[in-house]
Amino acid sequence: MLQLSSTVALAVSAPPRIRSIDALRGLVMLLMLVDHTRECFYSTVPVADPLGPETPTALFLTRLTAHFCAPVFVFLTGLAAWLYAQSRGGAAAASDFLWKRGLFLIVLELTLVNFAWGFDLTPPMLYLQVIWVIGLSMLALAALVHLPRPTLIALGLAIVLGHNLLDGVHVTSEPGRALWAVLHERTIFDLPWGGRLRISYPLLPWIGVIVLGYTLGPWFARGVHAGTRQRKLVAAGLAALALFVLLRATNVYGDLHLWQAGRDALGTALQFVNLTKYPPSADFLLATLGVGLIVLAAFEHLPERAARLLAVLGAAPLFFYLFHLYLLRALNLTAGWALGVPGPVSVPNVAGLWLLAAAVALPCWFATRAFGDRKRRSAAWWMRYL
Repeated sequence: MLQLSSTVALAVSAPPRIRSIDALRGLVMLLMLVDHTRECFYSTVPVADPLGPETPTALFLTRLTAHFCAPVFVFLTGLAAWLYAQSRGGAAAASDFLWKRGLFLIVLELTLVNFAWGFDLTPPMLYLQVIWVIGLSMLALAALVHLPRPTLIALGLAIVLGHNLLDGVHVTSEPGRALWAVLHERTIFDLPWGGRLRISYPLLPWIGVIVLGYTLGPWFARGVHAGTRQRKLVAAGLAALALFVLLRATNVYGDLHLWQAGRDALGTALQFVNLTKYPPSADFLLATLGVGLIVLAAFEHLPERAARLLAVLGAAPLFFYLFHLYLLRALNLTAGWALGVPGPVSVPNVAGLWLLAAAVALPCWFATRAFGDRKRRSAAWWMRYL
C-alpha cells in the first residue's frame, strides 16, 4: 500500500508532458538512428566524406538530415529544464537536477556509450561526443539559470552568433590546450596508457544553444495561447533562416568553410548547406534551429496517432539512444558471423540503409515504450535521471 501511495503521489506531482516537444525529440532520434545505421552498416562503402562534393546525392542528403539531431535535442533540453523549473520550485530545483544529470551523462559517455561503438573495454580511441557535450551543457546551464532572462537571451545569442570569431584561436601548450579543445577546437589527445582521446563536440556553441532553449520556456507557460506561441515559434524560425541565408550568401562570416559553386545547380545548393558541425558554426545553428522551431510549431497540429508514436521515443530518449547503439552493433557482428565476413557488414546502397534503419526502429520503439511505462510507474528517485 505504501509503495502504491508513493507511486500515485509521484504521478500526481509529475508535470504533464508536452506532446509536441516529445514528438519533435522523437523525430530527431529517428534521424539519428538512420545516421548511426549509416556508420555501422555503410562503413565499407568507399566514400571519403559523406558531405563531400563528389558524394552521391542520396548519401549526402542522408547525412544532411542528421545535422538537425544535436542542435534540436540540446535546444529542447534547455526548454525542458525551464519546464522542470516551473513544476518543481524554480531555478534552484532545475539547477540541482541539471548538474546531477549532467555528471551522470559525462560518466555514461566514457563508459556505456564508448563501449557500445566497438564492444571493446580498452578501445584505441575514446570519443567524447554528443552525450558528453549535453552533460557539460547541463552543468553550464545549472550555473546560469539564476541569471535574468534578458541576460540569458543576450548571452545565448552572443555565443551562437559570435563564437566563430574564435575560429582562428589555437592554443598549443598545456594546460590551456586541453581547456581550449574542450571549449572550441576539435582535438585528439594521447592518453598515458597508450590510447587516444578525441573531443568531437567542443562545448562553447552548445552552451549558447541550451541557454536559448531555456529562455524559450515562457512561450510554453500554461497561460500562453497556443496560437500566440505558434506564431512566435514560426517568426523566430524564419528570422533564424533569413539570417542564415544572408550570412551564407555573403560568404564572409558564419562558417569556417566557405561554399563554392558545384557542377550544377543541385551541387551548388548542396554545398551551400554543407555547414561545419564540429564545432557547430553560427550558420549551422541558425539553419538547423530555424527549421527546428518551425517544425515544433507545426507539430502542435500533428495528427494524434503520429504524435503519440513519435512521443514514445521522445519521452525516453536516453534509453532509446543506448538501446539502438547496442542493437546496431550486435546486429552487425551477428551478420558478419552468419555471412563469414571478417569485418563490418555493409548494405549495398542508401535505400538499403534506410530500410534497415526502419527495421531497427521497430524493436527500439517497443523497447522504449516498455521502459517509458516502467519509468512512469516507478517511485524511485534515480529513474528521473534516465
